[in-house]
Amino acid sequence: MRNMMDNNNQNNQSNDNNQTTPTPQTRKRGGLTLTKVAVTALVAGLLGGGAAYGGITYFNNSGINDTAVPSGSNSTGNTKTSNVTVNVNSQSTKAFNKVKGAMVSVVNLQKQSSSNSTLGQLFGQDSSSSSNSSSSKAALEEASEGSGVVYKKDGNTAYIVTNNHVVSGSSALRVVTSSGKQLQAKLVGKDSVTDLAVLKVNGASLKTVASFGNSDDIKVGETALAIGSPLGSQYATSLTEGIISAKKRTIETTNSAGTQTGNATVIQTDAAINPGNSGGALINVGGQVVGITSSKIASDAEGTSVEGMGFAIPSNEVVNIINQLVKKGKVVRPALGITYVDLANVSSSQQKSVLKLPSSVDAGVVVMSASADSPAKKAGLAKYDVITELGGHQISDQSTLRDLLYKYKLNDTVSMTYYHNGKKQTTKVKLTETSSQLSKSTTATSES
Repeated sequence: MRNMMDNNNQNNQSNDNNQTTPTPQTRKRGGLTLTKVAVTALVAGLLGGGAAYGGITYFNNSGINDTAVPSGSNSTGNTKTSNVTVNVNSQSTKAFNKVKGAMVSVVNLQKQSSSNSTLGQLFGQDSSSSSNSSSSKAALEEASEGSGVVYKKDGNTAYIVTNNHVVSGSSALRVVTSSGKQLQAKLVGKDSVTDLAVLKVNGASLKTVASFGNSDDIKVGETALAIGSPLGSQYATSLTEGIISAKKRTIETTNSAGTQTGNATVIQTDAAINPGNSGGALINVGGQVVGITSSKIASDAEGTSVEGMGFAIPSNEVVNIINQLVKKGKVVRPALGITYVDLANVSSSQQKSVLKLPSSVDAGVVVMSASADSPAKKAGLAKYDVITELGGHQISDQSTLRDLLYKYKLNDTVSMTYYHNGKKQTTKVKLTETSSQLSKSTTATSES
């Protein structure tokens, strides 16, 4: 199970937010992995109970004499601190001090309908008029908290990178700086595919800007430091230390409904990552940001508890995406202009009777429709064609097709292998259409 690590209590669709941030009325806290705390506490309790029981047995059998406690003044029990000092200014401490001022908490504010009808009835007000007046009002409440990193400052404008799922569904956004100052934030752009978003604030009071390191240069085993706001701004700029466990780990990505949408190549670390760390920094001992923390694995499919498996989006990808978000407010990706389903979801009898596929073909995607004048249509693809390769790479399912497609740029030409009426064919597709130009797909199919 891959858990998004913002301290999220709600899961709504993203909205751009340009509203002035009012003072929230209530505070909600929660976390996707907090249920694991109970298991840990239970184990710790059992271990503690065992130790206590053993101790009691030992002392009962030790034959300790009932010796009287000395009487007299307690003045001889005084003590004092030593003047011995230890230099703890380690490289990790230096790295933390270098970037801590660039770390912020990101508060997601959402509209919540409020009603004063019950209170009005208590004081003799007409219930119908009360409900009508209150229905048009909505208060902003804290729905979740995550983390963010100040990476650029231009005059008084400061830019902050965070996760898309941290700002998802927001009506307004607020940033809390490392010094505790609260700032109104505006969404510049967001990208659900890479789970990144950019905010901007009035950064007149912000003095520290983090710099990005080259994530290709990190090494497995080197020290990694995670900085964020686990469980929210109450624990802002918390530092945890670990190592780089893997440089390029491929994990599944899912949408809000839990459906797999693709795969992501991420940095794996055993530095403690907790709810609220989303959007925070993974830094090296030089104080450079090498990743933006986004998720962790708390348990596997069988429910086995997992520790020390956190993930961060590599800095090289972060820089590429946020530069596009600042420029256009979104990431432009090519599209084929088709709706499709996994071949695995088609029964073997229909694969033979309808698709007329040879038995050797066991993976790919089935075209359900191709938009008029779309790249796929112009390349000759039609309903019930089965795409098996793109750019020379095999396609196992729809997430693989999307991952391969997104590696190309608009107006690139890519080779495609597909089966039409059971016959293998190859074609060239010019990717002239973007994903934002696609028409809405049906609920039964995916779209690219």
